[in-house]
Amino acid sequence: MTSRPSLLLASALTGVSLLFAVPASAATAPSPAPSSAATGLGSAAGCFTWGRSLSEGTSGEDVRQLQIRVAGYPGFGGELAIDGEFGSATRSAVQRFQAAYGLEADGIAGPITFGTIYDLQKGDCSPANFDWSELNQCGTDWSGGQVDAATVRTNVLVTMWKLQALRHAMGDRPIGINDGFRDHACNDAVGGDPDSLHMYGLAADMSAGSQGFCALAFEAREHGFTQILGPGYPGHDDHVHVAGGTGRYWSAPTCGL
Repeated sequence: MTSRPSLLLASALTGVSLLFAVPASAATAPSPAPSSAATGLGSAAGCFTWGRSLSEGTSGEDVRQLQIRVAGYPGFGGELAIDGEFGSATRSAVQRFQAAYGLEADGIAGPITFGTIYDLQKGDCSPANFDWSELNQCGTDWSGGQVDAATVRTNVLVTMWKLQALRHAMGDRPIGINDGFRDHACNDAVGGDPDSLHMYGLAADMSAGSQGFCALAFEAREHGFTQILGPGYPGHDDHVHVAGGTGRYWSAPTCGL
């Protein structure tokens, strides 16, 4: 995407409180994982492990880490707050994640749910089918954007897990990524808006793959992307731009969106 529309005055998302300059997803970068010997719920590939089951009413860093990984399951038009508080929205997101992977959809994150997450999670915390480098094609150190590098990394991590949910919903067919985080220099070089969501780590641009642009744009509505721009929107006939952390604005006129 080369510009951020000025029409972000669209409807606020129900049950989600987001401050644009520092979105709810922008807390701190993931903490180093405890050793698997110190946990009772299995092991991750060197990223993060959970030491207890989580359900509605619990809170803490382990809840926040869970929210990052189920951020792609907020329901149509929603966006899950990454706040470390396991409320009804998190329970619903966990249920959708569980249903998507054929688990009992009870909304309680226990060993089986975490086991599925571990199967999807690489050692650097990225999901199985997306890499940090794909979301940083400018090759920067995550600094130089509109927020600090730690916030950018957390936002990018949330974006990747949303993309993983989108990919799974579309039959686990590959999704190409054309663009992700940009620092000021990279954003200027492509003619981006001075306050582009790419500069927060909140945005990604997708190539069509085998799914087609319109199918991607329509499905993205289910997976936490509150900004969707595609064919028919100026400058977006060759990709679909998705982002979170804003009021809802979807426009892909060629697709009827």
